[in-house]
Amino acid sequence: MLFDAAGTLIELREPVGETYARVARKHGVALPPDRLEAAFRAALTAAPAMLFPGAPIEEISRLEKTWWRRVVSNTFRAADPAAHFPDFDGFFEDLFGVMGQPQTWREVPGARGLLLRLRTLRWATAIVSNFDRRLPNILQGLGLAGLFDAVVLCSDVGAAKPNAAIFHRALERLEVPASRAVVVGDDEELDIQGARAAGLRAIDVKSLAKLDGLLDQLAALPDHPGKRRGGSNHGE
Repeated sequence: MLFDAAGTLIELREPVGETYARVARKHGVALPPDRLEAAFRAALTAAPAMLFPGAPIEEISRLEKTWWRRVVSNTFRAADPAAHFPDFDGFFEDLFGVMGQPQTWREVPGARGLLLRLRTLRWATAIVSNFDRRLPNILQGLGLAGLFDAVVLCSDVGAAKPNAAIFHRALERLEVPASRAVVVGDDEELDIQGARAAGLRAIDVKSLAKLDGLLDQLAALPDHPGKRRGGSNHGE
């Protein structure tokens, strides 16, 4: 079973606009959280995929941070072109650090119980995410990292969801064929349509009243893929 991360298994403790506004106030800029929320969503949608073809692996984290700096800058420019930070770099360093802290996030209710149940049933599990390389530390801090056999990020593959390559890389890591895999996510285009185009079944987490209802919906899928694990070792 391949899971999306943010919005599916983990979520921010407060809306992103509130976090941006709170950190910005510390650095001399006061803007309404709802305006920042809307501007952030627009900036994120307009941004290119977080991919850096040909970049050395040791450079990826720096490039991701530069990518986020541009998104944050565009967010504040769109929210209020007149807003001026005395030290934007200092503000961004603070914000980037806050957004990467495990305590800024929380598990979605039912996530841990579901993952433990899947372990009992011997399902192979992986994260497939367009998140940056802060994600493993966030999962570790929330106590969820050990419940996955693999974490596959777009920067590992050079392809972002909905590209089939990122799903196929996760299947390779789990040693599971697409015919026996299911993707669970919250984004219709990136997760659901992307998975189906890659030959996998998919479940939209928004269709579930509770996350632990996933197993019931799974059993109702055509050609239910069963519960056998792949060849990967637990905790890879």
